[in-house]
Amino acid sequence: MASAHDHTACIERALKEADLLCANADVRLTELRRKVLELIWQSHAPLGAYRLMEMLEQASDRKRVAPPTVYRALDFLIEQKLIHKVHSLNAFIGCTRPRQPHGDALFICRECGFTEEVASKPIQQAINLSASQQRFEVEDQFMEIIGRCAACRAKQKSGASQEELL
Repeated sequence: MASAHDHTACIERALKEADLLCANADVRLTELRRKVLELIWQSHAPLGAYRLMEMLEQASDRKRVAPPTVYRALDFLIEQKLIHKVHSLNAFIGCTRPRQPHGDALFICRECGFTEEVASKPIQQAINLSASQQRFEVEDQFMEIIGRCAACRAKQKSGASQEELL
């Protein structure tokens, strides 16, 4: 669902939340970690580590940002539950609810890349029940659902209608 959405409010909320969570956990949100989090929140599309490196280089005086530096920042942000790794894309996206324990799903548009974190209590309950029946302890979970967002579907429909008129 690509739109003219202004991400300023998203970024400000995420950084404020990160400051609070890190202070409460007595961990440091360094300038680099904060910048990586800010870059991730600039859109609602997952970003890969190498794209983040490019963006960091463009946004700073540093000529080169080494991959291990970026991966350490990403690991920290994941550990603090401020971002999620999108395994199917080998990319990262901001967590919309870092203070709440959750096992949500990511709905990922394969056309525009828009990604939305969605909480689903019934799905979570089904997973918990299934794990319990198997005597399995879930340590981490995240579902990735790939499809097309409403905006891309509408765009395709309007394009098809125009083609039919010709």
